[in-house]
Amino acid sequence: MKTTEIRELSVKDLQERIESEKAAYVRQRLNHAVSPVEDTSKIGKARKDIARMLTVLSQKQKIENEK
Repeated sequence: MKTTEIRELSVKDLQERIESEKAAYVRQRLNHAVSPVEDTSKIGKARKDIARMLTVLSQKQKIENEK
């Protein structure tokens, strides 16, 4: 997911998306631990997407608190 797409989401949508992405990330890690996944780069991409979403969320919350 690109940063521009993330910035278009509302704070509530972003929080929900983060929770679902975290759950999917944990599932991917567990599946990889049980039986190795062919494309392990998906795990890293998911982690980076979550970090990107958390960064945008904190920026939006900071702007909201300043108002």
